[in-house]
Amino acid sequence: MYIARILYPVKVLGPGNRIGIWFAGCKHHCKGCSNPELWDFSDRYKTSVKVISELISRIAAEHKVDGFTLTGGDPFEQPEALRELLPVLKTYTEDILVYTGYDYATISSKYSDIVADTAVIIDGRYIEEQNNATPMKGSDNQNIIILNKSLENIYKEYLCGLTNEIQNFNMQDGVVSVGIHRPGYEKELDSILLEKGLV
Repeated sequence: MYIARILYPVKVLGPGNRIGIWFAGCKHHCKGCSNPELWDFSDRYKTSVKVISELISRIAAEHKVDGFTLTGGDPFEQPEALRELLPVLKTYTEDILVYTGYDYATISSKYSDIVADTAVIIDGRYIEEQNNATPMKGSDNQNIIILNKSLENIYKEYLCGLTNEIQNFNMQDGVVSVGIHRPGYEKELDSILLEKGLV
C-alpha cells in the first residue's frame, strides 16, 4: 500500500481527536487540489498494513482515538489496501470517514464490502469553482454520506455552526496544512512566504 502520512490529532476533518491517514495515488487530478504531491504512487510512500498498524497502536496506547479520517490522494485507488486496513481500524473505533473523488453510487456497487466497513463517506471530485467554505466538503457538489446511523447525531452536532479551520503540523521537512482550504490559498501562501523572505 502507498501511505504518505499519518497525523494525530486531526480535529478539522471530523469530530474529536482523529488519526488522519493520507493515501498516495489519485487519478482525478482536480484543478486546485490541495495535495497534488499525492497524485503519484511514489515508491517512497510504499509500506505495509503491519507498519501502519504498529504506528496506530503506538498512538492509541497514549492517546484517545475518536475516529479515523482517510484521505489523500484517493483511498479508493487502493481497494485492496482498504480491505486490509479497515478491519484493523475498526478494532479501535467504528468512526471511519473516507474521502473519495469517486461518486458513492460507483464505489458502493463496485466495492460494497469496503463501503460496509466505513462509517462516513464524502464523495465526488473537487470542483474549485464550487468551493464555498462548506464544512468538511471541498466543494458543494460533494456529499457527506453517514452510513453508520449510530454516529449521525455526533456528526450533526459537529457540523452545526462549524466553520472550516486549518490545522498546521510541523514536520521534519516543513509544515503540513490540514483542512478544507479556500480557493487560491497556495498563491496567498507563496506571497506571504516571499514577503517574509522564506522562499
